[in-house]
Amino acid sequence: MARSSRSFDESDVRVRPGKGSRPRTKDRPSHKNAKFGMVITKDRGRWGVALDDGPVVVAMRAREMGRTAVEVGDRVGVVGDTSGREGTLARIVRLEDRTSVLRRTADDTDPYERIVVANADQMLIVTAVADPPPRSGFVERALIAAFVGNVRPILCLTKTDLTDPSPFAAEFADLDVPVVNAGVDDTLDAVHAIIDGQITAFIGHSGVGKSTLVNRLIPDAHRETGEVSAVGKGRHTSTQSVALRLPEDAGWLIDTPGIRSFGLAHVDADTVIGVFGDLAEATRECPRGCTHLGPPADPECGLDDPRLIAPDSASARRRDAVRKLLVALRSNVDWES
Repeated sequence: MARSSRSFDESDVRVRPGKGSRPRTKDRPSHKNAKFGMVITKDRGRWGVALDDGPVVVAMRAREMGRTAVEVGDRVGVVGDTSGREGTLARIVRLEDRTSVLRRTADDTDPYERIVVANADQMLIVTAVADPPPRSGFVERALIAAFVGNVRPILCLTKTDLTDPSPFAAEFADLDVPVVNAGVDDTLDAVHAIIDGQITAFIGHSGVGKSTLVNRLIPDAHRETGEVSAVGKGRHTSTQSVALRLPEDAGWLIDTPGIRSFGLAHVDADTVIGVFGDLAEATRECPRGCTHLGPPADPECGLDDPRLIAPDSASARRRDAVRKLLVALRSNVDWES
């Protein structure tokens, strides 16, 4: 016999709790069994991770990571299937603190910062001295990004068989930036002496010979190379950053996509000056709003006070070199000059 609706009471009704009634907690799994390694590739929600004591695994970002950015060069902890077998998928559950971050923006008005690479020890700025002609504006901006990102910059000159690289290298001598030649007629001993045992990010315009250099250093890398176009700009032969292990486990080389501009919307003059201790000390005497560019714009800039920076000293030469960087920082017109 069916029961009438009037015979039901609250004991007969099962209420499913809504989302708002679920207990919330900030507790997260400790993942004490996580294995650590370095991110070597990134592509559409999948990351390749070279484990410290094992193979390269493909991993996704765990749900508890939310939208945490994970970039090539990052140190991460992974759990799940870490065998590295084809078709397996691990999970990234932890991101370690970064020791350095190389950033750029699309242009000087774009507030969105793009991480080029994380945790690099140094950056090799690959520049051709001819075909295409060297672009000091790009190099200066790359130097700024390296200085403020806690990455040691190195200038690497290619196509040295076409012209003398010394005049261009001399433009950066007062910044104490190491310079190495890597033309087709140059041995790579000097390059190896700098990059072996390190994590080195390679950056450069398309067409300057960066991929050719990578293939010389790592013969089985098979990085695509391209010719320089009639207008002096190379084809973009790399579309994603990738970390490549140097032969005999001598270190890591991170090949980045060829780029034509280095936006620095996230950097200001004080940040650049702050990298150099002697100059930062001198600017404490500057009036508010000083751009540190010197007369006539800043007649009272502390960098021009002979009591703080002696004329003809190493600090004075460094001041002049850094001011060239500040001019490049303020200019958003001719990045490729």
